[in-house]
Amino acid sequence: MILPTNNTRHAVCPYCGVGCRVAARVGDGKASRISATKSIAPNFGLLCQKGALLDSPEIWNPAGRLTTPLVREERDQPFKPVSWDAAAAFIAARLDALRKEHGKDTLAFYGSGQLDTEASYIFTKLFKGSLGTNNMDTNSRLCMSSAAAAYTMTFGADAPPGCYDDIHHADLFFMIGSNMAANHPVLFTKTRKRLAANPMARLIVVDPRRSESADAAHLHLPVKPGGDVALVQYIARELILAGCEDKSFIEHATQGYTAYRDALLAQSPDVLLQTAGVDEHLMSEAVSLFMLADKRLSFYCQGLNQSTRGVDKNIALINLHMQLGEVGRKGAGPFSLTGQPNAMGGREVGYLAHQLPGYRFVADADHRAAVEKLWNIPKGSIDSRPGLSAVEMFDALARGEIKAIWNVCTNPAVSMPNVDHVHAALRNAELVIHQDCYDQTDTGAFAHVLLPAAQWGEKTGTMTNSERLVARSEKLFDPPGQAMPDWWIAALVARAMGFKGYDYVTAEQVWDEHRTLTRGTPCDQHGITNLRLLAGPIHWPCPDDDHPGTPRRYTDGLFPSDSGRARFFELEPAEPDESTDSRYDLILTTGRHAAQWHTRTRTGKVPELDRQYPRPVIDMNPHDADRLGLADGDTVRLYSRRGAFTGQLHVTDTVPPRTVFTTFHFGDSFAPEANANRLTNDAFDPKSKQPELKFCAVRCVPVLANEPSRQTAAMTEATP
Repeated sequence: MILPTNNTRHAVCPYCGVGCRVAARVGDGKASRISATKSIAPNFGLLCQKGALLDSPEIWNPAGRLTTPLVREERDQPFKPVSWDAAAAFIAARLDALRKEHGKDTLAFYGSGQLDTEASYIFTKLFKGSLGTNNMDTNSRLCMSSAAAAYTMTFGADAPPGCYDDIHHADLFFMIGSNMAANHPVLFTKTRKRLAANPMARLIVVDPRRSESADAAHLHLPVKPGGDVALVQYIARELILAGCEDKSFIEHATQGYTAYRDALLAQSPDVLLQTAGVDEHLMSEAVSLFMLADKRLSFYCQGLNQSTRGVDKNIALINLHMQLGEVGRKGAGPFSLTGQPNAMGGREVGYLAHQLPGYRFVADADHRAAVEKLWNIPKGSIDSRPGLSAVEMFDALARGEIKAIWNVCTNPAVSMPNVDHVHAALRNAELVIHQDCYDQTDTGAFAHVLLPAAQWGEKTGTMTNSERLVARSEKLFDPPGQAMPDWWIAALVARAMGFKGYDYVTAEQVWDEHRTLTRGTPCDQHGITNLRLLAGPIHWPCPDDDHPGTPRRYTDGLFPSDSGRARFFELEPAEPDESTDSRYDLILTTGRHAAQWHTRTRTGKVPELDRQYPRPVIDMNPHDADRLGLADGDTVRLYSRRGAFTGQLHVTDTVPPRTVFTTFHFGDSFAPEANANRLTNDAFDPKSKQPELKFCAVRCVPVLANEPSRQTAAMTEATP
């Protein structure tokens, strides 16, 4: 059904974790006049350039879309269009045969924080419940798993304690590991408005680069890549020496403070400064700003998370706020920013390899029993062993231990670290199912089955943003061809495999089942009914139909840990996993550009966005460019211990000496060696299993005119 002309409906933006709600004027099967309503949370009239251009016709053009299921027995064969029933039967038969011959754990699922909660829930139920394998992980492992692990270790449960309203009350903003101006621009606009309204408020930005966010800061701390723990601990140590401790909060709401305090005071301030790589006078200024402030609000993202020390970096910051009594307090506290629109919602349904719905864990017998009962499946159906995380999953695929992988709403052939290894893994798979909105993606080239998914605006779904705000995204119009919602596709295949409990007709039915499973858990959403979501978004926890929602958690000083207290941890500063040497003498760090989103499958189609960042660019300090005999605009190649990447050199003092920066937006479908993740390190944090995407050792050489790519021949041979 095409909705009537001049019908305005509301949906959740499909990009970052801010969770902006947009108003779309709909008619003739397309969206126009994308805007934001000033009275509607969480963006209250604000949109970034990507969100404002969601009505671009290139996004919706059926010519670039998957519109029918496609199947091929072997990769050297052409795809054949089939019906949905035929596609489901093919998948069911292949998965069933592999499961019977090789065992359930030879099957795997790799999903996305861009999936709505309904889809994430059904896939979790299918793989962990019906198929009985926990080999289910998502690109949220690359995004937020260190933040989730740190919250769980310190507070007893995942998710930030505060909300966006805290921006309007803070008088010191501490941004670390986050280029908020580029990656969460609506929140950065809110922050700048607060700074303008309160002349005494201050902004500190911690970043190796002088980013867009750092340009707006009162103080920029150019931390050495990997030096975040030392930097935060230096501030915490100096504040202790100055008597900045909330003794009442520490005594009544925490445990482990004495050991934490003693360990901090035993550390050498000179060693901390050296490890952080920041001048003492800048650090002293930061300490002074912390001392003068009354309400300190920290924002952090992938710069802390994507590291072999990611959990420790998160915990160091949480320790600092607990030391100051800034948890559950208006205008203050640690606030992780999710990278994707529903990374939080996916964590709630348990779509990471160690989780179950409702912040339960597969290793907990009581948690497994509760979910098995609610799913009406036999006791023991859910495996007690955590499955393989993202990096481990593709390693197992490369070794042949995993035979089949179902990839949904993500492009790991571009976005995974050490991506050449991922390509080899996908080529080695006996069955690759790729479910996407668009055709001709890098990952789709490896597939045996391509499944056409409805995209943003073409389906009803639910999303949870960074502040735990649950919002319903309305369907604007029908998808092209036979494209269907992701949850519908998962349920179809489940039924084709003979599993019971998948007879859903609407997304609302799926939501009702999901919210039932959260009842009584730390992420309780039982009171967030379909009817209430029609009226507007609600913060969880929300246990009952008449509960108003919970913008701020832990305001009573009680935590969902075994002791009811938050816990301090002792930490030791340490270097990143990979070291530089005379051969690899530069440090590469990666990120995003404000005009692009992830691997460009959507934003790369929008001319206004593509013009701003049309090709891979490598930022390098003038000192290094002079040392290497390079000039602005040169084509250069970076080498790491894993692969090669080619881009256009941009000589700039926004990056420090011995450090280079580029984005991860481009894949092989754009150009050979355009994928920066050929270089990145797939070593991961032992606690969160989130890989080290922000630090790898590289060297840089010029590319001569007409010189062929070092990998062109290999890529030609490997084309699936």
